Amino acid sequence: MDGMHDLGGKQGFGRVRYSLRAQTFHEPWEKRVNALYSLAVKLGIFNMDEYRHAIERMEPRHYLSASYYERSLTSLATLCVEKGILTQEELERRAGGAFPLSSPSAPGRGNVATRETLKVGDRVTVKTDYVPGHVRMPGYIRGKSGVVVGVSPPYPFPDAHGHGIEAEDEPTYDVRFDSRDLWSDSADQAFVHVGVFESYLERA
Repeated sequence: MDGMHDLGGKQGFGRVRYSLRAQTFHEPWEKRVNALYSLAVKLGIFNMDEYRHAIERMEPRHYLSASYYERSLTSLATLCVEKGILTQEELERRAGGAFPLSSPSAPGRGNVATRETLKVGDRVTVKTDYVPGHVRMPGYIRGKSGVVVGVSPPYPFPDAHGHGIEAEDEPTYDVRFDSRDLWSDSADQAFVHVGVFESYLERA
């Protein structure tokens, strides 16, 4: 889906701040949230695409103001409510106040019927699809062309997997883009590699 979560390639947010010695966890509750969502996936309560999509569905102001593990907590709580594990009222009673959840999910989709098997060396273009549900297509490559330089084994198709829809697994193609094609007036010359699902591509 097109949402606030898809920040890749967007400008205006300043430099990316990072530290090679950054802590993984800052508070004990973050460890519990991380363990709980990992357990939920292991037990089959939801899968990782559903988990990611519930984060994508967060209200934009909440998403931008939330920490990494607050986003995880929102996704975990939203999916547990949607799947009948607990209720929002129970969450708010334990929290002692409001407990914001993600917005309802939009419909997903199955595999694209016209997809083609590609090979290394093929020149491809990313389709200009706008998908209301879960999608693993970064917005900055939509409509752009590149060259296939690698092929990965088939994997659950996220547009379907994030919505409980039956679909065939698809390979991802390592597509090499020229940075100047992606950001024509604001990039130094470089190659950008993106793993792109088969349904998102067509021959250039």
